[in-house]
Amino acid sequence: MYTVYGIPNCDTVKKTLDWLKAHQIKYQFHNYKKEGITATKLKSWCKQKGWELILNKKSSTWRELDATQQSKIVNEKAAIVLMTTSTSIIKRPVIENEKGEIVAVGFDVKEYENIFL
Repeated sequence: MYTVYGIPNCDTVKKTLDWLKAHQIKYQFHNYKKEGITATKLKSWCKQKGWELILNKKSSTWRELDATQQSKIVNEKAAIVLMTTSTSIIKRPVIENEKGEIVAVGFDVKEYENIFL
């Protein structure tokens, strides 16, 4: 069983969920908008993959921040504070296994085939 973290109206998350369903991969969905995300979970992800990957600087949420706000995000601690308050800025989806280990970040068919099939 996997946990897919994201927001349901995100096209990338939709592609991921469709792919998992099509390949009969069991998962549960964690909606950031309704359920939020803890700083502890984000710290775990940052240790596993680095805050620079988990924080999506290509997102519209990031682009909406002014230059002063963006310039303050220079380390993991600052990134986690931002991600807990603005969950839309987290790269999507993040997929964990039952042990809480990240198996994928984002959507990539070849990567998914290697991981899940």
